[in-house]
Amino acid sequence: MDEFFKSNELKWNELAEVNYSSASSDYGVDAFLNGPEGARDLHKTELEELGSVEGLDILHLQCHFGMDTLLLARKGAKSVTGLDFSPVAIRQARELAEKAGIEARFVEGNLYDAPQLIDGTYDLVYVTWGTICWLPDIEGWARVVAHFLKPGGRFYFLDQHPVLMSFDDLAPRPHAPVYDYFHKPEPIAFDGTEAYADESAVLQTKRSYEWTHPVGEVVTALIDAGLTIEYLHEFDTVAWKALSFMEPCEGGLYRLPEGMPRLPLSYSISARKPL
Repeated sequence: MDEFFKSNELKWNELAEVNYSSASSDYGVDAFLNGPEGARDLHKTELEELGSVEGLDILHLQCHFGMDTLLLARKGAKSVTGLDFSPVAIRQARELAEKAGIEARFVEGNLYDAPQLIDGTYDLVYVTWGTICWLPDIEGWARVVAHFLKPGGRFYFLDQHPVLMSFDDLAPRPHAPVYDYFHKPEPIAFDGTEAYADESAVLQTKRSYEWTHPVGEVVTALIDAGLTIEYLHEFDTVAWKALSFMEPCEGGLYRLPEGMPRLPLSYSISARKPL
């Protein structure tokens, strides 16, 4: 696994540099630093489902350079902590928090090592967009989530649907699935030098590795870790142009064009740790 994690880390170090730059319209760091008005917000789905975070202690796993972590702080969280495996992203997160004048803690490390890196428990563990596809062990992930929840605490998860991951994102419309829906221990290897948030950027690290995790395995892993599922929602939208022919829609999301079948493109889970 070290080989896969290292390659992914190198790629995400480069992506962090691109995404943090002023040229990245997807993130808009400059607008964020200019204040809440006009800055990028959470996507429509999170805003509708998350509810108030006022007064909560929040842990954001796989936080990238922490913009969403800091958005949660701006929405009234009592404390925010972010974890990411990219040292570049964590350096940027700390810089962004300082520039924005927001108190936050950012920790560098592999998700599976989080219980040894972060103390305490939280009211909300938050995981969204482009996360578990980088992880080989969904059961271990679920145990980490449960470890950090206070009794009665909530886990909120939102990510791309594994059905979407079965398609080739660069194939023309229409096309058939090319990758397995079901999990395999061996990752899928992808080669590419493009950066999703800046079409002009060219990355040096070509190869990355991803794993698929069926919805049923994710839900079962959370239940086995001791959590109670409150809901599972599926959506025909996703937070980025995951397929070349997708069209933008409200709330900063994308969907398939009119006339194509409606497929699940993302899904959310809310779960609680019993009192």
